[in-house]
Amino acid sequence: MEMAITTVAMLACLQLKHFVVDYVLQPAWILRGKGNFRMIGGYVHAGGHALGTVPALMLASAGMTRVAILVLAEFLAHYLIDYGKALLSRHSGADATTRAYWAMHGADQLMHQLTYAALILAALV
Repeated sequence: MEMAITTVAMLACLQLKHFVVDYVLQPAWILRGKGNFRMIGGYVHAGGHALGTVPALMLASAGMTRVAILVLAEFLAHYLIDYGKALLSRHSGADATTRAYWAMHGADQLMHQLTYAALILAALV
């Protein structure tokens, strides 16, 4: 029972963090920086996700080394997922009125959610 509560609490933390960092804290300069290794926006965005992951991982009572590795993994995964979506979006020319746009957006969000499942598993096992 305690493991189930920890798992759900971690997932809730990650979901809240995801909403805040992905939908509330994205000014235009961050959005422009995704998909370009030379611009800081994508790095700042991924960094916000990485830092926001720390409280969820602390709920698992994982050691500091494991937390640090998982935070780095979240940074890299988030950056690369967003980078790929930005490239696909740019090349497709799809806007929010097209199925292609929503398919890309949904795939992006699915990959982030699967990353959270992997982080929870890695923190608890």
